[in-house]
Amino acid sequence: MTEQQVRWTAEQVLALAPDDASRKAGGRLGGAGPWSQIGGSASGSLWGLCKGSGSTPYRTVVDLAGPAYKCSCPSRKFPCKHALGLLLLWSAEGVGEPGEAPEWAAQWLADRAAKAARPAAAAAAGPADGEGARRRAERRAARIGAGVGELEQRLADLLRGGLAGQEQSGYAGWEETAARMVDAQAPGLAARVRELGTIPSCGPGWPARMLEEAALLHLLDRAWLGVAALPPELAATVRSRVGLPASGEGEAVRDRWLVLAQYDSVSPDGRLTTRRIWLRGLESGRPALVLDFGPPGRPPGLALPVGLALEAEVRFRPGSAGLRADLGERGPAAVPCAEVPAGVGTGAALEAYGAALRQDPWLESWPVVLGPVIPIPGELGWQLADAEGTSALPVPLTGAGSRSRPGLWQLAALSGGGPVTVFGECGHRGFTPLTAWPPGSPEPVPLA
Repeated sequence: MTEQQVRWTAEQVLALAPDDASRKAGGRLGGAGPWSQIGGSASGSLWGLCKGSGSTPYRTVVDLAGPAYKCSCPSRKFPCKHALGLLLLWSAEGVGEPGEAPEWAAQWLADRAAKAARPAAAAAAGPADGEGARRRAERRAARIGAGVGELEQRLADLLRGGLAGQEQSGYAGWEETAARMVDAQAPGLAARVRELGTIPSCGPGWPARMLEEAALLHLLDRAWLGVAALPPELAATVRSRVGLPASGEGEAVRDRWLVLAQYDSVSPDGRLTTRRIWLRGLESGRPALVLDFGPPGRPPGLALPVGLALEAEVRFRPGSAGLRADLGERGPAAVPCAEVPAGVGTGAALEAYGAALRQDPWLESWPVVLGPVIPIPGELGWQLADAEGTSALPVPLTGAGSRSRPGLWQLAALSGGGPVTVFGECGHRGFTPLTAWPPGSPEPVPLA
């Protein structure tokens, strides 16, 4: 199922909820616990039985092409919490291999297919469906535009009142604004608002960071309002950042992909675990970021150990500076890579990040293999210095690879004062090390 139909993110699923109560109820049903007889088809449908308060489970069917929903529960909400829960379960871990629908699900799907195939409607199906899709897109764009207007007013109030009082104001106001963005069907904006609201509790220097993030959020708002005039690739990036699903097929690249790093992060509300897997094509040299998601209390299903090389087709999504990708058909079993990836100097790393920012101004970092470099601790923090040269990159005090000081000391121990090769994320705050290769050894050491 997951190879024929690209899975949605949890944010995209929750954006379908008719209200906040449905979002919460759907989130509670987004695990395998209450479900049985779950399955899906390669053509894009899901079904499952969800145990409720009565003796008979509720029968839930989802047609992803619509999307359209059918459930035997008495709810008048559309989609109901059971449909949302089934979609969340699918987005987090899939529903297994494509199979044949049970009779109660197959009948509804067949009825939908029969309506679409009626001769009288066949002639008008193309224009009607196209017109309907256009109207739905216009309605969603209008809702997002209204949400952007509210968000711009919120940012204006923030600057007018000053940042000093944000520590006392608390997070509740920002969560309310984020909920409004979800109502506007802009989950990407909602996520950025939540991150903005957590900055005042992030230690010294938070006002400068909050001003930076508020400026980037304002830039995204303005970009959305003028998205029709943007170049196609930048417009795709803006739509992706706002939270719209990618439209169209991306470029497919078949290569042997080296797993450079893998680490998890948890959303501010603790409801979603995101796994980031960095790949690099051994022939193409192209980087790729594969994301997978897990519901509360469960790790994401996709796991690729660092250092393995796997032959696979990777399909890149439009926008996102050409980084975001999905794993497609895989070849033979993955094997450990016997080579250390070639590294670049600190200056080249900054140039690569700057070039990527021209494609995606909201890109926080760019994947870089750095080396040979020497880790240097100091009074003002850690640095990674070129082994031959006078430049260095700072290591930020926060980030995936620097959340624990032992990881940095481990890097220093691997170095022993000598040069090492390090993979990490190079951004505006410095370089976050994720994986290192000791001198003379092809075996990687994860640091995150």
